[in-house]
Amino acid sequence: MQHEKPKILAVDDVEENLLALEALFAGEGVELLRARSGVQALELLLVHDVALALLDVQMPGMDGFELAELMRGTERTRRVPIIFLTAVATDERRRFRGYEAGAVDYLLKPVDAHILRNKTAVFVELFRQREELARQRDEIAAALARLHAHSDNSPLAIIEFDAARHIIGWSNGAERLFGWRSPEVAGFKTSELKWIDPDDEAAFDGLMSDLIAGRSVRAVQHLRMRTAEGLTLECECYCSALLNGQGRIVSVNVQILDVTERKRAEETQRLLIGELNHRVKNTLASVQAIAVQTLRHSSGPSDFAPTFTGRIHALARAHSLLSSTTWQGASLRELVNGQIDIGAIDLGQLQIEGPELELAPELALHVALILHELVTNAHKYGALCTPAGTVSLSWKMEREHLSIRWAESGGPRVAEPTRRGFGTALIERSLKAEGGQARVSYEESGVCWTMTLPRGPRISRVNIASPGINLGEELNAAEGGAITGRAFLVIEDEPLVAMEIASLLEDGGAGGVTIAGSAEEALALIKSADFDAALLDGNLQGMSVDHVGAALAQRNIAFAFVTGYGRESLPEDFQDRMLIGKPFDPKALLNCAAKLCEDADIVLLAAPPIAVQ
Repeated sequence: MQHEKPKILAVDDVEENLLALEALFAGEGVELLRARSGVQALELLLVHDVALALLDVQMPGMDGFELAELMRGTERTRRVPIIFLTAVATDERRRFRGYEAGAVDYLLKPVDAHILRNKTAVFVELFRQREELARQRDEIAAALARLHAHSDNSPLAIIEFDAARHIIGWSNGAERLFGWRSPEVAGFKTSELKWIDPDDEAAFDGLMSDLIAGRSVRAVQHLRMRTAEGLTLECECYCSALLNGQGRIVSVNVQILDVTERKRAEETQRLLIGELNHRVKNTLASVQAIAVQTLRHSSGPSDFAPTFTGRIHALARAHSLLSSTTWQGASLRELVNGQIDIGAIDLGQLQIEGPELELAPELALHVALILHELVTNAHKYGALCTPAGTVSLSWKMEREHLSIRWAESGGPRVAEPTRRGFGTALIERSLKAEGGQARVSYEESGVCWTMTLPRGPRISRVNIASPGINLGEELNAAEGGAITGRAFLVIEDEPLVAMEIASLLEDGGAGGVTIAGSAEEALALIKSADFDAALLDGNLQGMSVDHVGAALAQRNIAFAFVTGYGRESLPEDFQDRMLIGKPFDPKALLNCAAKLCEDADIVLLAAPPIAVQ
């Protein structure tokens, strides 16, 4: 940074004297301001800050003594050093008057150049030091102003303690966080305010002792602190010790961040992860049990596969219902709708009657499996194996229990089985686990199940108007050969799922199935190869599939989503696309593929091909 040259004011009514002074100070790194009178000198002093004033005593009008007295009477020039220069022989009285007027020295003309130059150098150096101190003062003041401005707007509470642990600083952030104003806490110790939670006082005392004793200069500590209203906050404290040049403590600065909400979120996350782990393991255990029991009661692979798949779909549908309500419960009517949505039962063969009821999560899963077993058995042996058969499903809340009745009619004659199958055991044990019971009777009109569950907090009535049956998204069955010879692109990052979809399509007659396991691979295939239709996962390796869907649409390749997510999670531009939920029903997936091929034929007839760059 370039500093201005210090300025020296020379006042003399003789021009030659001023020229001599100018020559004397040439090359000394100072600027000489020349004045021929006291009035002219005062005018210069209004504009310039000078390091030294050299005043001639004998001047017409205003002499040097009068000018010095005027300079001492003004705040701006009061502290300017003055050296009197005079050619008149002086006595002690005149010398005293000069010092009384504020002079720092009194030199006789002709002046010794060496002495004047040395004396001037002293005052010039003092002036430079004063300027530097003033500059540093202004910089420090500006820095402190910025620090105060930022700390006042900071979410941190900044508190300062002296060596005796008294509060000497309390920021606006501390006032906002804890409720006490600075004058209310200044000079107090933390124990006097009851500010630190009693359980954490020992930890805080130990922390302060280490900082004050110099055993550490900074530390981070989690502490519980109280507000003026008595509310306890979870706080992170960032502490630092300020030491003087001798290494002794000056103060301790504590910056406090309120992490109460973060701690609550972490605790909630921990609980959710634990709950998720529990539910995933329970679900896997349920799938294991379903697989083992289905295999044990199956006559062979052809019987096992559809039975096992149907039970998994029932379980998955119930999970989807529970997820949509964040596992608060599921409606009994929605569980029935689930069987209709996956095509397990024709709406025309079902009669439903009952109030709106909400079931607790675990109970909803059990009821979903029970309903599926009832539907499956009715398809195999009962009323639903003939078009004329019907099922009446009704439920009602009685004083002490919920009663559910499943009655079949119009089917083939039924007889009590000679052995009890897995479905019957599942129904009875599921209800028993919930404190209920099941009774089955084989009447002339058909099978009749009466199931009861104890009334309690796990079953609650929903006070809304009945919405009726929700048919969901129906896929019209296509002709059997609709996908024969067609080329499909399966975009799925889970290898086992991709292989299963490809096998189903190939078994259905597809001419060729290509699998892409990532978005990059899919984009390359979409650009370089021709496909009749595509099945797209709703999420690839944690990433959105918007750009993949856009690439398929640009090539006019009909596609549908196969995903475990709901429709609300699909890319915004493709909300109207068909969706097959995971785990998927093979028949529904093949019908979807056939519908895509039909749509592709319509698009090709209606629109010219699009060139892809």
